Amino acid sequence: VFFSPNGTDISSLYMDDGYLFFGVTPVEVKVENDSIDIEIRIIERTQATYNKIIIKGNTKTSDHVVLRELRTRPGQKFSRSDIQRSIRELSQLGYFDPQAMGVNPIPNPAAGTVDIEYTVAEKANDQIELSGGWGGFFGFVGTVGLVFNNFSIKNIGDFSKWDPLPVGDGQKLSLRVQANGQAFQNYSLSLSE
Repeated sequence: VFFSPNGTDISSLYMDDGYLFFGVTPVEVKVENDSIDIEIRIIERTQATYNKIIIKGNTKTSDHVVLRELRTRPGQKFSRSDIQRSIRELSQLGYFDPQAMGVNPIPNPAAGTVDIEYTVAEKANDQIELSGGWGGFFGFVGTVGLVFNNFSIKNIGDFSKWDPLPVGDGQKLSLRVQANGQAFQNYSLSLSE
């Protein structure tokens, strides 16, 4: 990492503008007493563009769910900030273990391109809610709720995608039953994209 006199990270600025392939050479220009003046010479090469975006480790979640969260698209200029933002947004989905995520840039200087390989690891993210009690006059009071956070309505007929229900398209299915004896019962079903 090289810094300018005002403290700006020079390599970050170049890597956010597509300059993955650049050279930085520090050169001593003056040595006097206890001071050394250094000149940093930056050689810009061709701006790199993304060639392929590769996703590994998503055993349940469909590629299109991961791709819609990425800020790196084939043909765009390389940007380190876009890669960092993509990892942050994948972590926020809640489908993957943030500690196991990784990014591997595969540069091709001859073509001026870079392939980006994202590695993810699926994690359990479904929820169950159980509560109960005795309500005196009403009798038994209880709630049962299930939330499936990576549901797939289009895979409902493909039993190979069931785990325990069809998964992989990033939809949220919520089922909830609430009862207050015979006096009150509430049933709720929701699906959100």
